[in-house]
Amino acid sequence: MFSFRVNRHRRQLWLLSTVALLLSLLGMAVSWFSPSIRAPLRPGLDFTGGTQIQIERVCDSSCAPLAADSLQASLVALKLPAEGSDPAPPLIGSTVQLLDGGRSVVLRLPSLSPVQADAVLKSLQEQIGNTASGGLSIDTIGPTLGSQLLQASLVSLLVSFVGISIYISFRYDGVYALLALLCLAHDVLITCGLFSWLGVLAGVEVNALFAVALLTIAGYSVNDTVVIFDRIREKRSQLKDLPLADQVDEAVVSTLTRSVYTSLTTLLPLIALIFFGGSTLFWFAIALSFGILVGAYSSIGVAPTLLPVLSRR
Repeated sequence: MFSFRVNRHRRQLWLLSTVALLLSLLGMAVSWFSPSIRAPLRPGLDFTGGTQIQIERVCDSSCAPLAADSLQASLVALKLPAEGSDPAPPLIGSTVQLLDGGRSVVLRLPSLSPVQADAVLKSLQEQIGNTASGGLSIDTIGPTLGSQLLQASLVSLLVSFVGISIYISFRYDGVYALLALLCLAHDVLITCGLFSWLGVLAGVEVNALFAVALLTIAGYSVNDTVVIFDRIREKRSQLKDLPLADQVDEAVVSTLTRSVYTSLTTLLPLIALIFFGGSTLFWFAIALSFGILVGAYSSIGVAPTLLPVLSRR
């Protein structure tokens, strides 16, 4: 069994959380003021609407050199055919991303018809080269559906926060409910901060799967915190002669092994998804893995260390 008196190191733990939260807020601010993003997180196709074309190139040992700037210039110069009475959308705001050493090309474009998407592919074929068999993916989401998905994701997060706060308030007193919500906000905010920096530095976008990951992280965080709270309540009745900080330390020590093993067994399938789940689930698994690690930390290093302080006040 692990032995760790968490309240003896609470100032260091608070400092670690404070630095992580400040970096997260800074990342969101940088993302918000970035001209190419204008949001706390870089929104993906699910939320903004548009057409995304992903092309897997045919390469032998290495791919022929390809420049994103050159492809983007070709897109800007391209005149798309009009669809009926609707004018063709301009491609001046389109983005090009090269992945896997240039083996994969991702184009983010306004909403295009099948004819217009085909025109884009034909115009870039000379530069990109041959496409691998089954290596072409074209996804289109209308702006109305994108805004509805974004709204639904935000409402889902809000409802989960309210439901969790009501549940904790009925099961425990106000201090416990406040700490559970603080840990929940701590875990979600730090996970969002990581992806805000990834969006700024690496162009990583968030989509509907990221919203699912946040909901899962919220549930995991509260579950882990409730286990600690239950053990603290037991120790307070068993060790009435000890100060609250010592009672909390005993509760944390008795659940530390369980928390570590649970987190590790939860991470094992997520690590498998990271390495073998493909590009669709890669960032979802990264978000979930990081959030679970942060949630395990907050249930041990944040809630139990704040409880003696808030209870005295």
